[in-house]
Amino acid sequence: MTIPNWLTLSRILMIPICIFFYYLPFQWSYWGASAVFILAAVTDWLDGYLARKLNQTTPFGAFIDPVADKLIVMAALVMLVEEHNTLWMTLPAIIMVGREIVISALREWMAELGKRASVAVNMIGKYKTTFQMIAIAVLLSQPPGTLLTNIGLIVLQVAAVLTIWSMFVYLKAAWPDLNISKNGR
Repeated sequence: MTIPNWLTLSRILMIPICIFFYYLPFQWSYWGASAVFILAAVTDWLDGYLARKLNQTTPFGAFIDPVADKLIVMAALVMLVEEHNTLWMTLPAIIMVGREIVISALREWMAELGKRASVAVNMIGKYKTTFQMIAIAVLLSQPPGTLLTNIGLIVLQVAAVLTIWSMFVYLKAAWPDLNISKNGR
């Protein structure tokens, strides 16, 4: 177990803490949940940085890092959909969850073909993640209906557009291997 792997595991342990804070009956609970989510986002950046800097990349880390990312984002989106109960929250959440399922399946399938590198993370995916994390952190920090919440919802819409765009970039890269007429299936 390396320091980056411990940081990644700590991100998974932050999920119930974030949920706990979010549902506390105190005015500051939103800010507490947002702070935990931001800390998790920072550990996401930090574990990757340290793994490369300290030459501590591991197969376990390569597996668990994207799992931890998806778990905390999905948990936050579920809480936010429940709290906001609007199309402007629900539709982007469905797009984001759906994209993660599609891309995870695509990466697994491409790995079976020995072509995982053709669907490696790209810059649009990184922008999507940045906007997504900012939007979620902002939305967790406020009850529905505030100006900051409305700004968070706008940023979430941008993240949803980038989510769709990045999905199409990945699918386009994999299309030669997905093309039914080429493979005869």
